[in-house]
Amino acid sequence: MSDAKLEGRAAALGIGSLRRHIFLCADQTEPKCCTREEGQRAWEYLKKRLRAEPGIFRTRANCLRLCEQGPIAVVYPEGIWYRGATAEVLARIVDEHLIGGRPVEDYIVARDPLAGPAQPQEPQ
Repeated sequence: MSDAKLEGRAAALGIGSLRRHIFLCADQTEPKCCTREEGQRAWEYLKKRLRAEPGIFRTRANCLRLCEQGPIAVVYPEGIWYRGATAEVLARIVDEHLIGGRPVEDYIVARDPLAGPAQPQEPQ
């Protein structure tokens, strides 16, 4: 694939103007945090729901390594980690956090915002 074609695909996906990106643990090789069916239901809901939301990207992950109370989701750039991200909970996460900008406190497991590029250390 040429660079121009790849850049065109990225632009068509809105990459470069994204506001938020959600990763969902939804297709584990060995299901641990939830059943494969529950993860797939959550993923299908998220895919359908975000289709018409510009500036929000979604990615299905094999495993986000918490392996408890899943499906697990993480939203960047805020770095908000959610437990129990079923289709019903994702409806709140989409409306309140991804669109509204307010994390859904009831389901937060951890916060780990992206720090941005590392700053060079000054010599001592």
